[in-house]
Amino acid sequence: VRRDTAIVQLLDPPFDKSSLNPGYIKGYVPGVRENGGQYTHAAVWAAMAFAKLGDAARAWEVFDMINPVNHARGAESVSVYKVEPYVVAADVYAVAPHSGRGGWTWYTGSAGWMYRLVVESLLGLRVADGRLRIVPVLRPDWPSYRISYRHRGTMYRITVSPGDEDGPVTLLDGVAMEDGVLLVDDGIEHEVLVRAPGTIAVAPAIHSGDAAQ
Repeated sequence: VRRDTAIVQLLDPPFDKSSLNPGYIKGYVPGVRENGGQYTHAAVWAAMAFAKLGDAARAWEVFDMINPVNHARGAESVSVYKVEPYVVAADVYAVAPHSGRGGWTWYTGSAGWMYRLVVESLLGLRVADGRLRIVPVLRPDWPSYRISYRHRGTMYRITVSPGDEDGPVTLLDGVAMEDGVLLVDDGIEHEVLVRAPGTIAVAPAIHSGDAAQ
């Protein structure tokens, strides 16, 4: 993880001076895509892994680093990133003089995985078997957040905030739900309140040069 250029590298150092042969990725220029650059699929999976561990600080930090918006907050960063800040780049270069430059954009694979990271792993919204469950990894500096979820013609207004319980507590229109919210299409707007436990104790922060595994 390199905070200086806000990238999460894969397979560093590159396979350019080694007899090891990982396959076709060795054909990439050193520092590009899987050959020592940021392969955004893998960076997203790292954030998902931290979220699965309950390590909110690391999960959200990795997300902030790979969020394209954060690569274009000023003229200087735009001149480095050089690609659209409103789509997800499949890769970001990691070797000078192109460190921090975005690669293949408009790439649905990376964008799709980042969407799942935000909605499912971080905000915790999951729908399965006709039930809505919220199992969030709260951002340390957020007091709460709201989600509007539409099930067919019925709107569910969801508020998530920290709580002292061991696990998430879900209230549907003021009534406690033991196994998430059974979704119904009754045309009535429903209020869902979720109180989620605080973040767990985490290992020391990631340092530049450490590998996110």
